[in-house]
Amino acid sequence: MLDPLQLMRTCLSSRSFGRSLVGTMASVRIVLDSFAYRQFDDPTYGGTKLSLISKQDFEDKVNEYAEERFHIQEEFGDRPALVDGYAPFCKHLFMPNFCSARLGHLPITSDNEQKLKTRYEARNDKELPVLIRFFPSSSVEAPEAKYLDLILYSREQMVKEAAAMGRVHYNDAPWSLISIKAQDEPYELPMSPITVMRNELISQGGSGVPIDREQYMKAVRYWENHAMIK
Repeated sequence: MLDPLQLMRTCLSSRSFGRSLVGTMASVRIVLDSFAYRQFDDPTYGGTKLSLISKQDFEDKVNEYAEERFHIQEEFGDRPALVDGYAPFCKHLFMPNFCSARLGHLPITSDNEQKLKTRYEARNDKELPVLIRFFPSSSVEAPEAKYLDLILYSREQMVKEAAAMGRVHYNDAPWSLISIKAQDEPYELPMSPITVMRNELISQGGSGVPIDREQYMKAVRYWENHAMIK
């Protein structure tokens, strides 16, 4: 079995494979949304930081990989290139970590739990601050991740959320990349419980999706033992 970077090299070099799907990829053009810019520009961002690559180069590489990913689906069995997310408008694209991104969170252990900090924080000036728990980046060493989980929202959802926040969504791309998570697993990890709650409040920056109690408790079980790095 190929390791993640070998798999990516295979994807990006397989130009002669499955060109009949190029028309399909025309409908899944991915554009980096401004909501994700903080992961490139804000050194205090809590989670995956992407300071070693430009936003345009990252977007180009994602689209190149996404196109070729459709041509090698047999590498993943029956798994689709775009994996269903927590709602119909949300998809995930998992790709090898090509930009040396480090893990954005760590397990909480008896050796590092004393390093945890808390504070109130909003993700942007339109949202209400909430209490977060994190490891200061200066206090822990985050290893390089194996994969990137690219979280995509449909254009229809982006228009809906922008209107709820009093903005206009100008991007015509079918998919917007709203968040990047560096992780060691090629599948979706639970979002934080506070994000689950935020998502119900579309007027406060969420997506308007009601809380699913089972998914919320799954998030609690994961995040009571993990914390982001900030």
